[in-house]
Amino acid sequence: MKSFYREGKVSMLDVRKLLTRRPLLFDGGMGTYYKTKPGQECEQANLTDPEGILAVHRAYLAAGADAIKTNTFSLPRLAAAQQPGWEQLADAGWQLAAKAAGETGAAVFADLGPAPDTENFPAEQVYLAVAKRFALLGARNFLFETLSTEDGVLEAIRALKRTVPEAFVLVSFAVLPDGYTREGRYCAELVRRMAQSGVVDAVGLNCVSAPGAMRALVQQLGDAGLPLSVMPNAGYPVVARAQVRYQGKPEYFARELSRLAAEGVRILGGCCGTTPQHIAALRTALDALPETLPAAPAAKPAEAAKSVVEMDDAFLRKLRAGQRVIAVELDSPKDADLTAYLEGARRLQAAGADLLTIADCPIARARMDSSLVACRVHRELGMNVLPHMTCRDRNLNATKALLLGLYAEGVREVLAITGDPIPTAERDEVKNVYQFNSRKLAQYIVSLAGEGREMPSPITVFGALNLNARNFEVELRRAAEKLENGMSGFLTQPVLSAQAVENLKKARETLGEQAKILAGILPVVSQRNAIFMENEVNGIHVDEAIIQKFEGLDRAAGEELGLEVSVQAAKAAAPYADGFYLMTPFNRVALMERLIARLRTEVTD
Repeated sequence: MKSFYREGKVSMLDVRKLLTRRPLLFDGGMGTYYKTKPGQECEQANLTDPEGILAVHRAYLAAGADAIKTNTFSLPRLAAAQQPGWEQLADAGWQLAAKAAGETGAAVFADLGPAPDTENFPAEQVYLAVAKRFALLGARNFLFETLSTEDGVLEAIRALKRTVPEAFVLVSFAVLPDGYTREGRYCAELVRRMAQSGVVDAVGLNCVSAPGAMRALVQQLGDAGLPLSVMPNAGYPVVARAQVRYQGKPEYFARELSRLAAEGVRILGGCCGTTPQHIAALRTALDALPETLPAAPAAKPAEAAKSVVEMDDAFLRKLRAGQRVIAVELDSPKDADLTAYLEGARRLQAAGADLLTIADCPIARARMDSSLVACRVHRELGMNVLPHMTCRDRNLNATKALLLGLYAEGVREVLAITGDPIPTAERDEVKNVYQFNSRKLAQYIVSLAGEGREMPSPITVFGALNLNARNFEVELRRAAEKLENGMSGFLTQPVLSAQAVENLKKARETLGEQAKILAGILPVVSQRNAIFMENEVNGIHVDEAIIQKFEGLDRAAGEELGLEVSVQAAKAAAPYADGFYLMTPFNRVALMERLIARLRTEVTD
């Protein structure tokens, strides 16, 4: 492979030395600028339109950029997909950037966008494969950009630096104006992790946010301990006639970023919507700054006023004290009338339920919103509530808005689940929204609490544990990951077989006492009900012996048998559980009152 470094054709800028003297200016958005012209996707143009890509590099260099990025942002995604020819795109992207930089002596950064993280191709493996390709070409500067998580990045950088010890590595995260990435990671924590890694040379933010919002984000970071990089979009995107446009003016862009440079940001540039005109304006503004600038942002995170709030509730206090608790699930109404629902909740509260749980549109069928119902129950009855929160129907903004409302209403726990997908036949008209999985959602919820954050104390997060999973070892590994990501405990699927009890025992032994486990108890009320659950409800397994016991029973006899089976299941589960999660069949509140009474006298007390 051809290397411009090795052939001595390029004398490139020493980034480390430059940063000791003045800020480093990057180029702008290659993709959005090049796409203003008809043609191929940006990275493909390395091969199909090399002169066009070369012209863009030269335009940014003529505008005053000290460093340019290779036109290879999507390579980690292409490599992960094993798309043929990604190596040739890397080679051509490097050679074009090196050729342009060789005309001015600018630095070239090998540009790597986000890599998907899968079991077959972990992000670490993908990043390293692409980075090593560039290293063989002669790259010594690397930019990992527009990241929403650090998954695999540090591991790849450590391996890269064993091969190229002198490598300069900049890691940059895409952060929304509220300080969180699209995967719910808090920017200050991500920056801190990079700074403490010992292998990252500079860290920063790029994309998503506009210049003014980016400046506010930098103020949350304080002194990162590393050179800080800021590369915002030109502004916020506007969709006009199916085209995305950015209307931020070069003068405004330059003014805001030069203020950041004056406050100590050492690396500046542009992302989506920025053009050579934006970089030229910023070059002029930077050149006008005093020669001596601070080495770290002068702005520090503001001290948050400490308010006195209730950090938990009676349910959590009882659970933490080691007393067995009883949570009861009551599905919210299918219509807009809460009268009967509130009466049912009141009866369950009087019967001795410690907590009411409300499912979030189970089996992807719309019901009254679980969080709104939870707030109403808590407000009117003073009852502790656990709304279920799925990842299916909300993006990041909607999730955060809902969590803030729940906290303000005094709700102190939620159940985070990925959620049932919308049935296939409906997908053309009703779209799934899966921005999180349950582990990432838990991590995001926990990250909202802390000094200077949106919540003064954390919401306690529970998760689901499927005791009936075909491969329970995988389920246990996921449960351990959920604990690592901030969950405090689990509500299990129903215990309706000896295997479920055995799996519950294994969960207790594996997850330890710190994981609070509420064993699921679902009264079977008829043979038809049992057969339906066994065949059509995901995550439920009813032992064949139980199904046969219900043959020929009428409603009254079916309820009596269901009650007895549930009590025996609870007794079998009790040694391994911190309480019980009761699921109300067909809104039969009277049956649950009887079950709670039996459990209180025979199991929990």
